[in-house]
Amino acid sequence: MHFVNAKGILSANNGMNLYRGCTHGCIYCDSRSKCYGFSHDFEDIEVKQNGPELLESALRSKRKKCMIGTGAMCDPYMHCEEELQLTRRCLELIERYEFGVAIQTKSNRILRDLDLLKSIHKKAKCVVQMTLTTYDEALCKILEPNVCTTKERVEALKIFHENGIPTIVWLSPILPFINDTRENIEGILDACIQAKVYGIICFGMGTTMREGSREYFYRALDKHFPGMKEKYKRTYGYSYEIPSKKNRELMKLFYEKCGENGIVCDKDACFRYLHEFPEKYEQLTLF
Repeated sequence: MHFVNAKGILSANNGMNLYRGCTHGCIYCDSRSKCYGFSHDFEDIEVKQNGPELLESALRSKRKKCMIGTGAMCDPYMHCEEELQLTRRCLELIERYEFGVAIQTKSNRILRDLDLLKSIHKKAKCVVQMTLTTYDEALCKILEPNVCTTKERVEALKIFHENGIPTIVWLSPILPFINDTRENIEGILDACIQAKVYGIICFGMGTTMREGSREYFYRALDKHFPGMKEKYKRTYGYSYEIPSKKNRELMKLFYEKCGENGIVCDKDACFRYLHEFPEKYEQLTLF
């Protein structure tokens, strides 16, 4: 872990990443790709120590309230957040200035900030997003070794629903020959139904591979799934898109289950929901 002073904290679309890198160890992580220009080891977390100060300045200068997004690139609830609490400090600012937040994570550490998220949702809007990939707990610990399991994430989703906070699940990635089974997708969807999630974002059954992330993924395959790397190479070569051969069957199941249970499954509709700030709060700030 090392500390830097960032020049800015919000992207043009009001996205925020307080950290660069991750300690969750997910074997498929796209953020390891060389295109993102990491100049340090991925597990050596870069901490934007002045993030809260930059965020407060940005919020004070905005003429219109909006949703602040976080977690798209690096998880805001990694292990270091327990000590540093940068995410919590930023949520306190979002709550104080009455902005909304769409926060994405794989960790049930987010429950630590339930009080703040409830207050944000009362004043404006809060949406919690949770990534689910693998219903089988043993397989989950292989694919996502240093973060809580799917069962624990689903329990967190239930708690947020019980507290009136809407949730969206990212059903991604689905790895061909590993977790692209009907049993796995049904298990995840049934869990989403039980947790009463608002929506599910799914780009199709498959994954993507780029230089940097591919090599890390292949090393993990050699360790946990002997012979699987060769199968991937034969089937996909060096393609960026890695679709499951079961995509049509599994997407049919996905749409049917969501439709039957009133879960929003249109990607564009989900993204609109994440970015829409409640109309009654769309006004000029007085700061």
